[in-house]
Amino acid sequence: MNSLKTCDSKSVKFFQKFGFIGGGNIAKAICEGMVRKKLISFSQVYVSSATTSSLQYWKDKGAFTTTVNGEIADEADVIFLAVKPHILAEAVAQLLQTYTPAKATNKLFISVLAGTTLAAIENILQEVNGARVMRVMPNTPLLVGEGCSVYCPGQYATEDDINLVKTIFEVSGVCELVPESLISAVGALAGSGPAFIYIIIEALSDGGVKLGIPRKTSTMFAAQTVLGAAKMVLETGKHPGVLKEEVTSPGGTTIAGIHELEKGGLRATLMDALEAAAKRSAVLGQQKHN
Repeated sequence: MNSLKTCDSKSVKFFQKFGFIGGGNIAKAICEGMVRKKLISFSQVYVSSATTSSLQYWKDKGAFTTTVNGEIADEADVIFLAVKPHILAEAVAQLLQTYTPAKATNKLFISVLAGTTLAAIENILQEVNGARVMRVMPNTPLLVGEGCSVYCPGQYATEDDINLVKTIFEVSGVCELVPESLISAVGALAGSGPAFIYIIIEALSDGGVKLGIPRKTSTMFAAQTVLGAAKMVLETGKHPGVLKEEVTSPGGTTIAGIHELEKGGLRATLMDALEAAAKRSAVLGQQKHN
């Protein structure tokens, strides 16, 4: 299935057809990332969803759309499972009722489902001849080229499959191999983390407005401050605590603000939020079996 042409990182092009069973936000982020980096065009994209109304975005982009999951299995070479975890069984059951076994063979399935193990996905796809599975946990900043994704290959995944997944996600951010036991934890940090940071940006913007800064300006400054701080961590290699100390003068404004953050329990609250997200991921993975 190696239809990847590449001479260097800037001349990558996929010639496979890419399918999405489920066309929600994460599917859009993955596909938009690939299109923006010219890995594919929308003419190579096939999307299924339970309702035609949710497919309008994809139709407008020029993708093939359907409400029949079996058509995705028949036509696409690489198929993303991008439905909610609790409806995976229903989605695959519909696929098995509507696909053509002779056409839907030796396909790569990439799951982005929270809490759903490789073993569970391989088991539910066992009737699909030659199905290979990889599990990926991406996040929506893929849309702007700043994604954070991790992956884990299934027992039948090939080196070509692994290279394909790495290419898809590395062009839109960072992508790392992790043991499957860590995927839920990374999903909580990287997958849910952006929502937590949006709340922090919104709160900083609110604080600026309270101090008299116009909303648009305050939001821009808050977002740029978070972006700048993140780049300082990534590009200097310094521990966040060291960078914090570099802007915290004795008796100054920053330490006064940090004191209030500590009183409010910011650290513990963020740690609790990650733990809650990881636990919920495990629950979602179990619900589909009940």
